[in-house]
Amino acid sequence: MTISTNPPTIILIAGHWLGAWAWDEVLEHLGSDHSRGVAMTLPGLDPEDPNRARRTLDEQAAAVLDLMAQHGVSEEQPAVLVAHSGANAPASLVLDRHPGLIRRMVWVDSGPLSTGCAFDPDFPEGLDELPLPPVDVLANQASLEGLNARILERFQTLAVPEPGPVLRQPVELTNDARRKVRTTLVCCSIPSTKVLELAHAGHAMFAEVAHLEHLDVLDLPTGHWPMWSRPRDLARAIQSEASRTN
Repeated sequence: MTISTNPPTIILIAGHWLGAWAWDEVLEHLGSDHSRGVAMTLPGLDPEDPNRARRTLDEQAAAVLDLMAQHGVSEEQPAVLVAHSGANAPASLVLDRHPGLIRRMVWVDSGPLSTGCAFDPDFPEGLDELPLPPVDVLANQASLEGLNARILERFQTLAVPEPGPVLRQPVELTNDARRKVRTTLVCCSIPSTKVLELAHAGHAMFAEVAHLEHLDVLDLPTGHWPMWSRPRDLARAIQSEASRTN
């Protein structure tokens, strides 16, 4: 099989509470490099979807694959898949089910999940969704470094509650070929040295990293939402990794 040398499509998926809009500034900078960037909103995060609170990880993974097909992604023309934060769950499913469609996996302040992991397996069955917490609570959960009042206000205004089924559903992974896909970790709120230390110690959040066969790490020091705090630098990092052939 011959893989095309044409610039790959770059699929951008933001984490919890976020849609395609989260990548607006990054896309502007990718566009200036003539990269083929496409941001998507996962099922469950479209505020116009009346059934969004019932969407599942399987539906999210299927939507990623549908978007790839729409943009001509194939094993001859694989994509670069960029997953931020909690988008690691559907991205891990796509990676497991169709590793040949991914030329490079880029995790932004995130990483691949291990089989059986769920974001919050104990999220109450009686709750349909998880709204974005207040800023003071969010600051205790993840770094807000680099986010000013204007950015935080936009985040609060546009955020969509995360569906309960997405939080509770564990990922079931069976294909070891996922570990052979070339992978880059863009480390922001946690330095790469710490991430790798946790991975080799078997920490649940990073254990899968230790099994990757082709791993590169980049440090982009900032908070957990680099698409807002350092969009130009993040775009450059993504474009650089997307253009690599090894």
